[in-house]
Amino acid sequence: MLHINKLYEISQRLKLVFILVAVAIISVSTLFTNRLAHTLALEEQKKIEIWAEATRQFIVADESTNINFISKIIEGNTSIPIVMTDANGQMLFSRNIKEPSTHVNEFYKKEVERLKSKHQAIEVKLDNTVQYIYYDDSLFLKQLYYFPYVQFGVIIIFLMVAFFAFSGTKRAEQNQVWVGLSKETAHQLGTPISSLLAWVDLLKLRYGEEKMILDMQKDVNRLRIIAERFSKIGSKPDLKIENLNETLLNAVQYMSNRSSQKVQIQCHFNNDETHFLKLNVPLFEWVIENLCKNAIDAMDGVGRIDIDVMTKTNELYIDVQDTGKGMDKRKYKMIFTPGFTTKARGWGLGLSLAKRIIEEYHNGKIFVKESEINKGTIFRIVLNINK
Repeated sequence: MLHINKLYEISQRLKLVFILVAVAIISVSTLFTNRLAHTLALEEQKKIEIWAEATRQFIVADESTNINFISKIIEGNTSIPIVMTDANGQMLFSRNIKEPSTHVNEFYKKEVERLKSKHQAIEVKLDNTVQYIYYDDSLFLKQLYYFPYVQFGVIIIFLMVAFFAFSGTKRAEQNQVWVGLSKETAHQLGTPISSLLAWVDLLKLRYGEEKMILDMQKDVNRLRIIAERFSKIGSKPDLKIENLNETLLNAVQYMSNRSSQKVQIQCHFNNDETHFLKLNVPLFEWVIENLCKNAIDAMDGVGRIDIDVMTKTNELYIDVQDTGKGMDKRKYKMIFTPGFTTKARGWGLGLSLAKRIIEEYHNGKIFVKESEINKGTIFRIVLNINK
């Protein structure tokens, strides 16, 4: 299954490339917009300087001055907010500023202080005095400054919607494949298992309950349980209040009987407390068996597996700790992907099934709590405690 792992890595790289391209587009757009905004800011500054000169000409105008032309220049400013004050800071008049109905003087004092921080004041020199013009960026220029951020937000929202839509579609397709494969597997196993059970009964009648026949019966019953597990995938889980301690011990006993004597598997219960939870026992045992199998493979058949059960408020924690090879943090989520495996053999479905059983059927969580290379890994299962 190494080719599946390679495909997963390629898909991750493609996602990274897609994100980098999106960031590059946003960066170029931001630089271009900022450059355009800077150019427009200079143009607005020139307009204000012209407007200031027109205002000065209007104040000192005599009978020979073309008042109509100057008025058109003054009235032509319909977008840039302006406040004109005298040398003492007293507001003389304003344009394109919405003033409040009360506390007008206080409002303009604060407004002048704000505009001082935006642009340097333009002086209007008259014969005996100096007046000052303070101005702000036009609404269009402000919108232009914010445009890259709006664009960035739109792209992020688009990417999120596309990602969730794609993930939902992909997950739905995977679910259909899972359910179809599981049902078909259970169906295909059903007939030969029934035949084997009949043959075992016939052998018992003819030869009695010899040890070899009883062992064969156990293995056939195990096949029946496996088929039953597959048949439950995709169906509404049948959860009942079960003894968690007993369920864990049964799974551990099964794995211990089928693993090397060099592997020790032990359960540890906090204060020997017995826990009763809503479980589907065949499926939950499947999860524990898969975790133990992966741990045995990671330890190369030599080591120790400890299963610790702890409670905290309304949650119950089950930690499965091994002394195996460990893994890199980048694989913490990858290992739950269907088809992902580091082994030369196998389908890479065990942890994916475990995740589905815990999260979808038992409303819990399963994840890698921690892992250290050449020291081991801890898987954690979180379940809600039913009062």
